[in-house]
Amino acid sequence: MLAQGTYDADYLAGCRAQIGADIAAFDNARIDAQGSEDVLGDLELSYFAALLLSLEMRFVDRPRDVEGTDGNPLNEVRVIARSLMTNGGRMLADASLPLDPARTVLGLRPGDDIQLRYDDFVRLSDAFFTELEARYSPE
Repeated sequence: MLAQGTYDADYLAGCRAQIGADIAAFDNARIDAQGSEDVLGDLELSYFAALLLSLEMRFVDRPRDVEGTDGNPLNEVRVIARSLMTNGGRMLADASLPLDPARTVLGLRPGDDIQLRYDDFVRLSDAFFTELEARYSPE
């Protein structure tokens, strides 16, 4: 597939809304599971790892030259997704996308276990969409 140089406002809004709905679905499950948090805790890690992969796949064809390589949230999501898919859920070091843990949203270091929780995903997805809208919205 060809690289997607821009994303129209309707597509971005629709993707943001769908991710928001998926987060809300977890909120509802959390409310329903009052008193059974241990069961939901196990689901939480898998759910938000899968949701991060879903987020990345919606925009996987974004060109790297627009994305940049400055350790921004787009880079962070790309590396986390690759780490989940190819490195057993351990954060990879990527020479082409260096991530400074002091400047990233989640602060993960190479070799860290990736354990995305609700709050982590909300912060990262918000930062991802903000960066995406700044770099890929048509002028």
